[in-house]
Amino acid sequence: MADLPFRLFDADNHYYEAQDAFTRHIEPDFAKRCMQWAEIGGKQRLLVGGKINRFIPNPTFDPVARPGCLDEYYRGKNREANDMRALFGELDPINPAYRDPARRVPVMDSQGIEKAFLFPTLAVGMEHALSTDLPAQRAAFRAFNRWLHDDWTFNYHDRLYAAPYVTLSDIDNACAELEWALERDARAIAMMCGPVITDAGPRSPADPCFDPYWARVNEAGVSVMFHGGDPGYGKYVEDWGEPGELESFRGTPLKSVMLGNRAPFDTFAALICHGLFARFPNLRTASIEQGSNWVPWLHQSLRRAWGMNPKGFAENPIETFERHVWVSPFHEDDVALLRDLIGAENLLMGSDWPHAEGLADPTEYVRELEGFSDAEIEQVMRGNALGLSQLSPA
Repeated sequence: MADLPFRLFDADNHYYEAQDAFTRHIEPDFAKRCMQWAEIGGKQRLLVGGKINRFIPNPTFDPVARPGCLDEYYRGKNREANDMRALFGELDPINPAYRDPARRVPVMDSQGIEKAFLFPTLAVGMEHALSTDLPAQRAAFRAFNRWLHDDWTFNYHDRLYAAPYVTLSDIDNACAELEWALERDARAIAMMCGPVITDAGPRSPADPCFDPYWARVNEAGVSVMFHGGDPGYGKYVEDWGEPGELESFRGTPLKSVMLGNRAPFDTFAALICHGLFARFPNLRTASIEQGSNWVPWLHQSLRRAWGMNPKGFAENPIETFERHVWVSPFHEDDVALLRDLIGAENLLMGSDWPHAEGLADPTEYVRELEGFSDAEIEQVMRGNALGLSQLSPA
């Protein structure tokens, strides 16, 4: 472990969902339209909407990959490797700490982590998977959030903050889920990037039709975390002859290039350009596990749009971004470049533990902060996330 004078606040920790995460509390009328398990070819397969879902190659998570086993691969140090199964290496029986907060906290203590935001592994691929049956989509996430509260709570002893997942596909349902979560001390809300699919068609998440939801978020001062997953962008790559289905750890070079930064770029551009933060100035949002290469691109685009049409914005959009958006870069990104662009006060350390592509030792993130001052290091690895974990009512 790196020797640090403080304990971490990890902005990107994960659990592995139990097999009944989407079924334990599912409303009976939706049981066959949402998630089911079936044995196919001798293996447990997840059916979503009656179809085999391949977002996660092993959705039972038992056995599961060791934390950080793909670190060098994502740093580009395994250029000769073309066998992902070999890169994963030997799988382990699932660690109880991946599914039980009482088991997780001692592990955090051994890692030098005081607090962490917790996000799904499987669920971030499920909103789009049910986008053709929106009532079922909403029922699935109502069930999921109740399982999450059962197994993790939304605030476990002020150490673990599991983020309930909200989809905006129906405004009344979104507001009800948000209110239910706030009543149970949720400190962060998980959402997906990309346009919102509604019964009336796709909408920007900043469309005024969603203002009742954002008004309540603004009033409560809870942080909204846009976490990486399946934003439903497969249709765009299909137009270029690529397979549209998103499968973790599998992708062609063109698909990786086209989709790597598109969804967060589009989403935060829409939130700013459609005036969401002007209407609700107390909103705090973050991009989690979506890298940071999109940020310079967005800043350049916003500066150009501001220069050409300043009356289209309530203020300089760069200032809007820096006041309302935090970014957790991949640890292999150029974090110093991002610091120079948006400031250390807008960066969040995220280890992605215990995922294969994350860090086996979260304290090692400090190695990416070469050239940062001691104060900046503590901001990135603790202070900024600590602020976002605290409700800041309007």
